[in-house]
Order: sequence, then structure tokens, then C-alpha cells
Amino acid sequence: MSFFRSRWVEAPAAAVELAGTELPAGFRAAGVAAGIKPEGLDVGVLVSDEDATASAARFTTNARQGAPVLVSRDADLGHLRAIVANSGNSNTANGERGYETALASRDAAAEALGIEASRIGLASTGIIGRELPRDRLVEGVRSAAGALGPGGAAFSEAILTSDSGPKRACLEVTLSGGTVRLAAQAKGAGMIQPRFATMFCFVQTDANLDPDTIELLTGVTVRRSFDRISVDGQLSTSDTVYAIANGASGVRVEPESEDELALGEAMDALLRQLAMEIVSDGEGCERVGRILVRGATEFVEPVARSVANSPLVKTALHGGDPNFGRILQAAGQAMPGVPFVVDLSIEGRQVVSAGAEVALGESDLADLEEAVRGPEVEFELTLPGAGGETEVFFSDLSAAYVEFNSAYST
Repeated sequence: MSFFRSRWVEAPAAAVELAGTELPAGFRAAGVAAGIKPEGLDVGVLVSDEDATASAARFTTNARQGAPVLVSRDADLGHLRAIVANSGNSNTANGERGYETALASRDAAAEALGIEASRIGLASTGIIGRELPRDRLVEGVRSAAGALGPGGAAFSEAILTSDSGPKRACLEVTLSGGTVRLAAQAKGAGMIQPRFATMFCFVQTDANLDPDTIELLTGVTVRRSFDRISVDGQLSTSDTVYAIANGASGVRVEPESEDELALGEAMDALLRQLAMEIVSDGEGCERVGRILVRGATEFVEPVARSVANSPLVKTALHGGDPNFGRILQAAGQAMPGVPFVVDLSIEGRQVVSAGAEVALGESDLADLEEAVRGPEVEFELTLPGAGGETEVFFSDLSAAYVEFNSAYST
């Protein structure tokens, strides 16, 4: 099965899929069980063996940020060489001790890997408000650093929490100067909201990029992927994206070149599909919706988010129910004082015109009811005004989600 499974993600023309556990040249990774979680791998280390790396980073915008995010914001984010990640505990709301634990893990990695502490990015995910065992974390970092190898399987598993499985991919991209590899490992299933999620994504390429180029590509592709998804409308304390280019392939990508465009298209598709993997793995999720909104610039974003995060819309999606009244309600609450003259289509079938229901015959209604029972359902909403367009991908809301999250910390 192709990695690019969503109909909303176009596979890049210049790329060939490799095994998802592969890494680009010059990268090594490992994952170990340090006892932070009751079972399974929970500490991962990834490193570039090339000193001349370029990198970019994005973090949560939540005011309540985990200590690893705070420490990493002060790193040399344009020249990172290594990533240290743990799962099972987000190291958030632990005060000074949490901050010191984050520093201890960074310093242990720097010593074990022989690189500057300022060139190491941290990431932690898991429960909030419980102390992260420092000794276990530090020992796990040292153990992982001693087990580094050319594959990313264990690393991609060590970052998981409530995920149903690893989210990873590796592409070979053909450029004018040769082929390069582009790989990524991601995690996330709950506490997912546009402007990031409880999610990680670690991107690696062996292409030779300027810091400004990888910064540009990361910003553009994150905005079209992880910024566009919602499971439960909750903004995490620990969202982290790192992208590292080490040049080990010897293939140079010049700024504003055709090669930059080709690599950017591959990175865009890679991150969008990983984002789709996250939203479709929403705890208990059975369906994914896409709300596409066009109209006045100031309203398209709040309307899209209101629809995507509506429990009523999400439960209707879960039940395969084309209850468009819930979509209209959610849209209307985000555009007060505006005449509600909207058009709405579901799976390409118009159900509302100028704010009023479009009468469907029995056959058309039956077709619509069948269409919304598929794994991906599209809603297209046109508002008054012009100039704006946006999209949000969202999961349904199931009894399984409620059951999981009501017992999460106990």
C-alpha cells in the first residue's frame, strides 16, 4: 500500500517511496526502553554525523510550554545536529526541577555524542504535571546514544504515546544533481488542534541546503500540514517539529531553483500525509472530515475551526449522518452580525443554497448518506465575501475517545 493514502494528498512526481524505517545518508538513530513508560520503548536519539548541518524548528504556541520546548528555544536552531525525544511524560508543569531534567538530558546527549549541547533539540510527550524521572531519562539517553544505527525503526517507536502505531516514511527524490533522501518520523493521536497538536515530526534530508532554505521549506509545509488538523480542539504544551539537512548526499539545492521546488513538493506531500495519519489516528477515530471554506478573509479561518471542532459536527461524522444543520450552526456562531447567505456541499452534492436547504430526491439523498459513511468526507462551505480560502482536516468523535481520555491518567 502506498504511503500517500489520502485523496487529499498528491504523491510527489519526483519521489519514490522507500521503506519507512530508512534514513537519509549520514543519519543514525536508536530507541530504548528506559522505564519511563510501563512498557515499550520510550527514549530516542537521532543524530547527523555531518557537522555542517542546516536546520529549522517549530514549537507550540501554547503559553503553558514543557521544559524541553523552553530549553530548545534557546538552542542553535539553524544548525541542530541531534534530537533527544522521550514519551510517557511531557515534562510540563514541573517547575525548576523539570527544566533541570531537560538540561540534564541535553547535556548527557552532548557528552555521549561528542557535539555541542547548543546543537541538540529536545522533545517530550506524555502526561502533564508528573515528574519525569531524571535518572531514567539520562540513562536512556546514554543507552540510545550507544545503540545508534542507520535505521529509524526503534526511534520512531520510542516517541509514541496513544498512537496505534508508528508514523514514518522515507522518500528518494530525484533532483538535477542526483538523488537525495527525505525521511520523517511523527507521532500524535490526541490533544490535536490547528496551530499544532500533541505531535512531533522529525524531518531529515541528506540534501545540501542553506539554513534559510530549510527554514522556508519548513515554514511553508508545516502551515499546510500540521497547522491544518484537529482531533479535539486542544492545543498541546509540547508540539515540536525539527527539520535537519546534512548534505551527506553531496547534492546541492540552490535557493529559488527547480530543485528547491521539487524537494519542497516532496516535503509538502510527506508532511501532509503524516498530518493525515495523525488526524485519522485520533483516539477512537473512524472517519476524517475536510472542511473547505471560501469567502471573506476575516471569516474563513474562524468558521473552519468552529466547524472542525464542533462536537455535534464530529459526532455526526462518526455516525455517517449528513446532518448539515450542525455545520450551519457551527459556521454561524463564528460570524456574528453577518448575513447568513451561505452555500454548502457535502461530498460534491449541494445541500444548502443562499442559506436555505436544497431539496434532494430519494435517490440523491441515498447517495449522500452512502458517501458520508466513507473513511474521508469533504464539506465545502462558501460564505459571503471573497478573497479568503482555508481548510481544516478533523476527526470524528466517538465513545472510544471519551472512554480513553476519561481514564487516561489513572
